[in-house]
Amino acid sequence: MRVVIAEDSTLLREGLTRLLAEAGFDVVAAVEDAPALMAAVDEHRPDAAVVDIRMPPTHTDEGLRAAVSLRRLYPETGVLVLSQYVRVSYAAELLDAGADGVGYLLKDRVSDLVEFAAAIRRVGAGGSAFDPEVVSRLLVRRRDDSDSRLTERERAVLALMAEGRTNQAIAQRLFIAERTVEKHCTSIFTKLDLSASPHDHRRVLAVLRYLSA
Repeated sequence: MRVVIAEDSTLLREGLTRLLAEAGFDVVAAVEDAPALMAAVDEHRPDAAVVDIRMPPTHTDEGLRAAVSLRRLYPETGVLVLSQYVRVSYAAELLDAGADGVGYLLKDRVSDLVEFAAAIRRVGAGGSAFDPEVVSRLLVRRRDDSDSRLTERERAVLALMAEGRTNQAIAQRLFIAERTVEKHCTSIFTKLDLSASPHDHRRVLAVLRYLSA
């Protein structure tokens, strides 16, 4: 999988490059700011871009702005943003363009190379990978909605869906049978009015519809 890294810290940028290379990724470019990121993606058309939310010159949301632009201009490139903090508004803005090929992780997760590599692969393959804390904050916001139709257990299943977990992984995390997870998924799709279609990925649509509502 071909990856572009955008991180203004030289130490972290070089560290990420080395870690991803060791994990089997082909890091085709590692840049320090948003303009260089856009140019690198345009040139290399990578499978995924790993983007720090805060980059020069103001170190506020330049990375987020670039990530949103990438999703619009290069939809075939998955975008995984990294942040020191959870900002629900950032996650919601990323989801505005859909939940395909997008992720939002806290930088602390980078220390777990297996999880980090798995998240990049999911995003690069068109899936989603949201940090558990990000998902939790989004779900807290949705729980404040009195019209929410999902049960507490269904929200838990949906949260793990948003992290990119399979039914088997969800079953193991919640200590329930995989068949029970399948029943919860069916109920979620029904309550969110998501009918089966060969052209749509209902798990992705369910996460998008619920979290960005």
